[in-house]
Amino acid sequence: MRGLLLCLLLAGLPAAAQVYTYVDADGNRVFTDRPASDNAERIELPPTNNMSLPASTTPAPVAEPRTPAPSYQMLRILLPQPDVTIRDSAGNLIVTATSEPALHSGHSFRLLLDGQAAGTSGRSPVFSLENIDRGTHQLAVEIIDSQGRILERTPSQPLHMLRISLAQKRLVKPCKKGDYGVRAECPLKDKPAEKKDIPFVPFI
Repeated sequence: MRGLLLCLLLAGLPAAAQVYTYVDADGNRVFTDRPASDNAERIELPPTNNMSLPASTTPAPVAEPRTPAPSYQMLRILLPQPDVTIRDSAGNLIVTATSEPALHSGHSFRLLLDGQAAGTSGRSPVFSLENIDRGTHQLAVEIIDSQGRILERTPSQPLHMLRISLAQKRLVKPCKKGDYGVRAECPLKDKPAEKKDIPFVPFI
């Protein structure tokens, strides 16, 4: 118990304080920093162990500022217009896009037809598509970087492809003698055979 009291007392005193002990009138051992009695004895305190943390010689890493990726204020499809109907018997289509600002270095335009890449991506915003199936399709254009990551994308817009069959074309504009082999809906194989003139034989 005495040792515990001494430890508590020493822990609560400043490093330069003096500690004294004496026995009071009731026979109790007293520890104090002020000698209140002539028979108080001074206790020699051992030196304290002060340890300082070594200064770090390695500087903390400095985070390099990240260069923001070039951005675009606008990307849209110029042609065709949204929800337009295209009438083409071969299913051909030209798509044109534009961006603001112009395409940055290392970036490319990519055309999507029904969510799939169509044609070849490149610096040109003009795409030529052929043999598109009749029906409704969705068009979109993306700007991608050299790793193929999408930087910008237009909303998908509908397109209706109406492909007129050759039979329908012949109904609208029937084939004439000079159309066979010239118009796609008038192949030579469908050209009617020419009637041969029967020579006139006089009756004898």
